[in-house]
Amino acid sequence: MYTICFVEDEVDLSNLIQTYLERSGYQVVTFTKGQDAIDYIGNKVDLWILDIMLGDDVNGYDIIKAIRKQDENVPVIFTSARDQDLDKILGLELGSDDYITKPYSSKELVLRVDKILKRVYKDTPSQLISYECYKIDTDKRMVVGEKDKVIKLTTLEFDLLLLLVENRNKCFSREEILDAVWGKDYFGTDRVVDDLVRRLRKKMPKLNVNAVYGYGYRLS
Repeated sequence: MYTICFVEDEVDLSNLIQTYLERSGYQVVTFTKGQDAIDYIGNKVDLWILDIMLGDDVNGYDIIKAIRKQDENVPVIFTSARDQDLDKILGLELGSDDYITKPYSSKELVLRVDKILKRVYKDTPSQLISYECYKIDTDKRMVVGEKDKVIKLTTLEFDLLLLLVENRNKCFSREEILDAVWGKDYFGTDRVVDDLVRRLRKKMPKLNVNAVYGYGYRLS
């Protein structure tokens, strides 16, 4: 059973979402205060759902920073009453996997949770892919570079890497990358694709990702 931590200071909404998630077979731990959530980090959690704006001095951005210090891979969904591109981009910069704007339906959130968990924890045979100096383990979702140094990637960064290395020389439009990495139900600007590519290039400088002007990207 997957464990989900849900951080939301609106008690009624927290109780409602907890009920829907538990009905879907998940174990749910809820927090109404950001500091309590930070204190819980280190326990086994398969997915975090974080409200950005909380009622105390600790917000969702503070929580994800604390999470990423201990775990680069656990998926995180941000929720917010604000629908701003800057919020979404900042969330992705900090390593979030999805962003959902309030008000949202309980069913929609559960569907996004289902999709992310299936993608991140899918049961696939171990496979090692080589590219330049990199060794990519698709089962452990781990990348090793020069001198056997482990390269820490977020969930979205790894999914983009896998898409590109498994389809070398194929040109993907930004829309195709959004569908493959974020999912077809993602609604937002395609600028997040450029930001994700930039971050992946920074962590893996020998990854030859070429921009196709006005269209998308291709790995050579």
